[in-house]
Amino acid sequence: MKRIEALTAVHGMLEDVVVVTIMGAVAAELQEVGHRPNFFYLQHAMGLASSMGLGIALARPELKVVVLDGDGSLLMNLGGLTTMARYAPGNLTHVVFDNESLLSVGGFPTATSTGSDLEAIARGAGIERTNTVNSIAGFEKSMRQALESNELTTIVAKVEATGPSGFVTDLGLLENRFQFAQHVQAMGHEDAR
Repeated sequence: MKRIEALTAVHGMLEDVVVVTIMGAVAAELQEVGHRPNFFYLQHAMGLASSMGLGIALARPELKVVVLDGDGSLLMNLGGLTTMARYAPGNLTHVVFDNESLLSVGGFPTATSTGSDLEAIARGAGIERTNTVNSIAGFEKSMRQALESNELTTIVAKVEATGPSGFVTDLGLLENRFQFAQHVQAMGHEDAR
């Protein structure tokens, strides 16, 4: 499956949740599918999307938080899995797009290309609800179940090592940061007005 097809399939599920993405191809493809003010594109901080998503999930337990990660990014910060497992916020869904390469920086192979199993690593870190999917239907089903549950979930989505032709975006990083912060502050408070 292609990552952009997976993002397109679940884009509607991401309307009322907080979304944190890693840099590069994931961010570019999510913007291509359709930007929303609840999407934060974490640029220049490879490996830290899961940590940022965890912080938001703990600070705002009434909101659903989805992290869109990659295998290369997760492998740079495997300790993030143990920290997520320790606090286990039920409102956090961690999606890892595993294309077995560092696509955004030249396509170098990652450890998953030689047998490292991110689902097994997440489970070994203490995240009980984990699964690996290889199809759009499986990804949609796993996302729906994760968002409906109240349990920390890691979904490893095996995707092709293909991506956008470029990584230039129309949305400025500072603009995204301020727009995202304002939107998240307002989320959950609409009824109070």
